[in-house]
Amino acid sequence: MDLGLDGKRAIVTGGSRGIGRAVARGLALEGVDVVIAARDPEALELAAKELAQETGRRVVAVPTDTGDEDAVRALVQRTVAEFGGVDILVNAAATPWSAGKPTDFDSTTDDVVREEVEIKVLGYLRTARAVAPHFVEQGWGRIVNISGLGARQASSIAQTIRNVSVAALTKNLADELGPHGVNVTVVHPGRTRTERLTERFTEQARIDGVTVDELEDGIATNSIRRLVDASEVADVVTFLASPRSIAITGDAVAAGGGVPGAVYY
Repeated sequence: MDLGLDGKRAIVTGGSRGIGRAVARGLALEGVDVVIAARDPEALELAAKELAQETGRRVVAVPTDTGDEDAVRALVQRTVAEFGGVDILVNAAATPWSAGKPTDFDSTTDDVVREEVEIKVLGYLRTARAVAPHFVEQGWGRIVNISGLGARQASSIAQTIRNVSVAALTKNLADELGPHGVNVTVVHPGRTRTERLTERFTEQARIDGVTVDELEDGIATNSIRRLVDASEVADVVTFLASPRSIAITGDAVAAGGGVPGAVYY
């Protein structure tokens, strides 16, 4: 299937590693020129260089803190200056939800929740606000927000709030921007194989005297009974960022390999 992405122009936040980098790669392989944004300039430049060499597309690194409104505006302005416009926004810039963060009611302070909303929810809102006028003016655009299956689990107040909030943001943007040719969707990855997870499991495997595959098998409780790779999440996002996805907007697409037993409708 030709996704119709050749020549499109995209911004991917959180693009230096993990799902964001995988998405940037997936888009570039389909002929998209990509600006990747993240806070670490060195990691970002290295990722841009490697992706450009692999895909043959223009991949530009623009260090950006999505918590800074001015920095977000500058990111979009730089993209338009480099590529002559922008067609796609993929929001993947967020701190990973990792072990050690407070999950119980007593430990969930205002600051814990505030940090999660500031980075993930308001950061996504800022980037959407900055690109929307360009999409509306040209009558076409795609926004894909990376959230997480934590939106469907009551395992942590802060994690659930941030992920559900991204879904709510997505629906509101989809209804408002839809008449202007802009589709907005949210993707919920589950436990995903990324560089960060592989690094952690490699060290844990060394300590425990087991293999990385054995550790992955131990946490693969989804329907397909294996971890989904970041590149496989990127395949879903790449489709949603394409003109072929016209029939899908405002909705959440789960990309975690299935949740056994649950029925979502």
